[in-house]
Amino acid sequence: MCIGLTMLVGATSPTYAFELFGMKFFEDQAEEDAAAVIVDPQPYFVTFTSSEGGAVENALRNASALIAEEAEPASGAAGLIARARGDYRRLLAALYAEGHYGGTVSIRIAGAEAATLAPDTNLPDPVDVTIAVTAGPLFRFNSVSIANQAPLTDDPDDQVELPVLRGYGTGEIAKSSVITAAELLAVEAWRQQGYAKAEVVSREVIADHATNTVDAVITVNPGRLAAFGPVSVTGTERMNPEFVAQQTGLAVGQEYDPDDIDRAHKRLDRLEVFRAARLEAAEDIGSDGLLPYNLIVEELPGRRFGFGATYSTVDGLGVEGYHLWRNLFGQAERLRLDARIASIGYPIDTTQFDYFIGGTFTKPGFFHPDVDLVATVSAERTIYPKYTETSAGGRVGLSWFFSDELTFEGGASFEVARFDDHFGIRDFNTAGLYAGVVYDGRDSSVDPTEGWYAAANLAPYFDLRGGTPGAQFVVEGRTYFGFGEEDPFVLAGRIKAGALLGPDLVDIPPDKLFFAGGGGSVRGYGYKSIGVDDGAGNVTGGRYLLEASLEARAKVTNDIGVVAFIDGGYVAADTFPGLEDLRLGAGLGVRYYTGLGPLRLDVAVPLNRKSDDPHYAIYAGIGQAF
Repeated sequence: MCIGLTMLVGATSPTYAFELFGMKFFEDQAEEDAAAVIVDPQPYFVTFTSSEGGAVENALRNASALIAEEAEPASGAAGLIARARGDYRRLLAALYAEGHYGGTVSIRIAGAEAATLAPDTNLPDPVDVTIAVTAGPLFRFNSVSIANQAPLTDDPDDQVELPVLRGYGTGEIAKSSVITAAELLAVEAWRQQGYAKAEVVSREVIADHATNTVDAVITVNPGRLAAFGPVSVTGTERMNPEFVAQQTGLAVGQEYDPDDIDRAHKRLDRLEVFRAARLEAAEDIGSDGLLPYNLIVEELPGRRFGFGATYSTVDGLGVEGYHLWRNLFGQAERLRLDARIASIGYPIDTTQFDYFIGGTFTKPGFFHPDVDLVATVSAERTIYPKYTETSAGGRVGLSWFFSDELTFEGGASFEVARFDDHFGIRDFNTAGLYAGVVYDGRDSSVDPTEGWYAAANLAPYFDLRGGTPGAQFVVEGRTYFGFGEEDPFVLAGRIKAGALLGPDLVDIPPDKLFFAGGGGSVRGYGYKSIGVDDGAGNVTGGRYLLEASLEARAKVTNDIGVVAFIDGGYVAADTFPGLEDLRLGAGLGVRYYTGLGPLRLDVAVPLNRKSDDPHYAIYAGIGQAF
């Protein structure tokens, strides 16, 4: 089992706290404690009754500040009376939101209606507060309309859900929340078609208590058709403001589209140089039809460094650190250096250590706001279960963020490597290309409950020493199905396949062959321990790989979850694997949900273990296994 602690240290200011798995400890609470001091505290307890149960009662309870803050004494009698008077409005709004327009609300403090009490009333300590709500009849829409409704469009990117599909229709329950949603949809429909300043200018809602019906008319003023004007940038210190404006991707004269504004914010987030970035539109569209924007930014410190440590009874101690430079030349260029020493055991034997050092340079906005130039160099000496690798290499390529879901990458690589395995000590100098595509339609990358993920990678190479070519192809897919309200139950599946074209296994670098096993593969087995047995007890990598995983995830509470899983995988030498080569692992896990993502602890056992396989394995990390 590995337990890791990582501390991140800012280079530009002193640190008064440390962070473990995203949770902060020992923060200075002086200001918060000072604000929490209440003069003349007035404790109270609430008794709540409602003529309606279910969703109506839940909405009322959630709307009440008296209930929400019952554990926090009010600031004297005046503070409690003010809190109660605010609840009249909040509770009536909750009734309207559920379609009840004839309800009554009574809030009594010490037996007297709160609306009649003077702020200096003497109250017992604690005091009884009674809330009684009569919801009244349910109202339905008699007639609804939207004046100046946007025309329908054939462009799928500009289509907005019709308000009638949200309940804004004759005979539907006349919830005020439905009217509000209809207004938002009506405005958004115009904005999607280029009318940036569309707005609701009037709302007429008439409730007929004789018939328990509501007539609603929403009037929209679409304004003028707009195009993006120039983007001015304020708040930059080291960043080039012209580059920042260019990186939004908003071109002067381009038709206004709110989706382009969202995309601009995501482009700015990818730069990883801003603590905050906000686009503000000008008050009015110019006479030329252009709508200028002001981009207000706040930059992050130029440097960041951190270190971490892990310990495992199997792998020993590991220490690692990194240093990140942001915005090297004023256009968000990043340089990150990483170093790691692992497999430190006792007694100390430096010949068994794993070493790694590497650097990554990223140049965002390489000829296009959605294209990054990425170059990496690294050197390592790593002892894997089936081979030892000593290598140095690098790669350079482009990453193209085609859309929110779709990313392409491609480039060239070079590696000089020496491997020590049962074939002996062998040297390889390989040059190659790589290309990949990723589609990520999941609702979350660390704790998905729906959607799917797919990736495909092709990497042809040529061994300059042996004069032999090869190519590796890998595809992977994942899918997720959530069940119940807020998806407390999730069924997740993963499948991965790979194939390698090339010469005999002895002439292929081991790091290009396929192995299975470990936390991201077949749990219960050692990392890269599942390969091809040559019949003499020697295990090598194979040409073909097939893996699959199935997980059932269930939340026990808001913070705790449990998982049951089964993994399978096999590797074959010269033919695609058969069922007789299948290796299975199964186990149970626990999840602790945090704002950063779930903390993961899995225990797995190999179901068809061999003599050199462990009896069990424990995995810990952040985020779901896949």
